[in-house]
Amino acid sequence: MGDSATNSPKKIVNGDGGFILEDVPHLSDYIPDLPTYPNPLQDNPAYSVVKQYFVNVDDTVQQKIVVHKNSPRGIHFRRAGPRQKVYFDSDEVHACIVTCGGLCPGLNTVIREIVCGLSHMYGVTKILGIEGGYRGFYARNTITLNPKVVNDIHKRGGTILGSSRGGHDTAKIVDSIQDRGINQVYILGGDGTQKGASVIFEEIRRRGLKVAVAGIPKTIDNDIPVIDKSFGFDSAVEEAQRAINAAHVEAESVENGIGVVKLMGRYSGFIAMHATLASRDVDCCLIPESPFYLEGSGGLFEYIEKRLKENGHMVIVIAEGAGQDLLSESMRSAEQQDASGNKLLQDVGLWISQKIKDHFARRNKITINLKYIDPTYMIRAIPSNAADNVYCTLLAQSAVHGAMAGYTGFTVGPVNGRHSYIPFYRITEKQNKVVITDRMWARLLSSTNQPSFLSPKDIIDDKRDEEESQTQLEMDDMH
Repeated sequence: MGDSATNSPKKIVNGDGGFILEDVPHLSDYIPDLPTYPNPLQDNPAYSVVKQYFVNVDDTVQQKIVVHKNSPRGIHFRRAGPRQKVYFDSDEVHACIVTCGGLCPGLNTVIREIVCGLSHMYGVTKILGIEGGYRGFYARNTITLNPKVVNDIHKRGGTILGSSRGGHDTAKIVDSIQDRGINQVYILGGDGTQKGASVIFEEIRRRGLKVAVAGIPKTIDNDIPVIDKSFGFDSAVEEAQRAINAAHVEAESVENGIGVVKLMGRYSGFIAMHATLASRDVDCCLIPESPFYLEGSGGLFEYIEKRLKENGHMVIVIAEGAGQDLLSESMRSAEQQDASGNKLLQDVGLWISQKIKDHFARRNKITINLKYIDPTYMIRAIPSNAADNVYCTLLAQSAVHGAMAGYTGFTVGPVNGRHSYIPFYRITEKQNKVVITDRMWARLLSSTNQPSFLSPKDIIDDKRDEEESQTQLEMDDMH
């Protein structure tokens, strides 16, 4: 990334009883004497019925809600929602929307609701769609967006704006924003995209431009920290059920049938874990966070043999990032990356299917019938389900309210069920992972009856690592 800007200081506000507010930047931080305007929503008939519609300027949302009676009040984020005063006159707003990275259910819903939110709530008429990801700012066409254009797009998967990985050139992007007179930028994408959005914000701030930059975090893997859940995750888990069901039907219908389903999850096994828990047809779930081994006592092959003897069939769900250490050992794979800087993974589903076949071919006693299903692109391409559609609406509207109120350099998402404005650095500092010493993973192990593949020493080490990283995070937060 052409990083030409230095990071601005974090906005941390300390209060009584260990209260910490990790605030987000505001246009007024670097542009003096900005005029404000009354929020047009005060005259909107849809909102006149709401008793306390505007969010109190001091409302914050607590990050941790499970506390002890003497716990400090802890980290808070600014609550999302419409403010009484806005920093943009509706007629002056020239907004743009860009989608980056891989596809995910709900992208079109977010685009639709940003357009409709700006238009219906704030009377904004100038909205551009940037085509083809970040490089679309300087290398592709733009399309004019209005409620009519986006009316039905939520019924379709993908993104009407197109997407791409990479193509981030800070100076060129900000030049384009300046040249076009754009003053609100809505960026949909994963952690790499949000890092890019943060760099764009820093350059805009350096140039002293009145441009609000709002991020909407997107990852189908649900591995974004701080927020409760990423959009599209519910839809992905629901669609994954169909693949698991197909694998179960296939496995059940033949002698010694094994159904292997590969699901998304490059570094985090949330889709695999939730789909396994929801389906109840899975005998073994393998995720990146939980190491496993194939041969010997307590290994995967021994468990498969045991299951086939008991049931005559079995279903294995494997996340795409699971077992990569075993796989690269056997494939001697090079460390390659895609345009977003993600590690290019070998196909673990094909590899494990072949390993299972080879193992049973060596053991002449048992003939197996293995079916491998990879529904990745079918899952990514579906429109979002009802729950995600509602969630995408809230995300989009929260982003619009924030930008209109002059907040910038923020991303938006639910924290403990309340939508909040979160500084970019909190979203990009680490990836959320399944904690295998946590209750949810224990529920999965008891549901599938699979071995944990961990020795007691591994569990102690994992708990110690988790405690150390938690302590480190708390110390970082206090500084």
